Amino acid sequence: MPICRFWVLCCLLFAAPSVSAQSMLRGTIFNMNKTQPLAGVSVMTTQGRGTVTDDNGRYSIEVGPADSIYFSYLNKPTVKYPIAQINLQNNFDLALHIPVTELKEVRVMPRNYRMDSLQNRQDYAKVFNYRKPGLKIVSPTTPGAAVGLDLDEIINVFRFRRNQSMQAFQRRLLQEEQDKYIDFRFNKPLVRKLTLLKNNELDEYMRLYRPPYEFTQTSTDYEFGMYILQTSRAYKEGQRPKLYSPQINLK
Repeated sequence: MPICRFWVLCCLLFAAPSVSAQSMLRGTIFNMNKTQPLAGVSVMTTQGRGTVTDDNGRYSIEVGPADSIYFSYLNKPTVKYPIAQINLQNNFDLALHIPVTELKEVRVMPRNYRMDSLQNRQDYAKVFNYRKPGLKIVSPTTPGAAVGLDLDEIINVFRFRRNQSMQAFQRRLLQEEQDKYIDFRFNKPLVRKLTLLKNNELDEYMRLYRPPYEFTQTSTDYEFGMYILQTSRAYKEGQRPKLYSPQINLK
């Protein structure tokens, strides 16, 4: 009997999958026909971790040996997949059973911010390139001439109303450019897809939790998606930000 028990124990140990206490699981999520990757798919574990797929449908999430992973898209969660049955050495790719026609209804692409911004910079190049005038030394153009001051710059120094107007216009254009960039990333189709908020609740959430430009510009897709998930959870719990400062828990 002791020998039999020893062999049974050995078989169980060798048959058990080799999973470390904390491991990274990676993969790509596709539509049902595997013709295109899906962005914005919620990736969650039963131990409470979560992330979302990027623009190429890829995800990366930390898992434990006793964990399970599941996915949710368009309010349709998948079954839970035990980590113990997944080979962590390979990517865990998955095709969600979502028709292409259904995708076309939700994948509303925002306007091309980069092209609009470039065009705006060209249209208002004089304003964007404006610099406050000051005394400027001009090198002589003919041999033997003395170094002098730029007369146009001297005149512009005393054009106070023009300088104030140009500076105010430049600040307004820069602010509009930053606002449009926030609108480009913090757009309704993405927020609606991640939060499942609709109508007035969606508008109120986006007004209360609109991220600042600095965070919007520097955050990765993963960090930005986690911000939306976490702040929408706070919004649904009745929390209202007084002074917003992004603090993202990436786990």
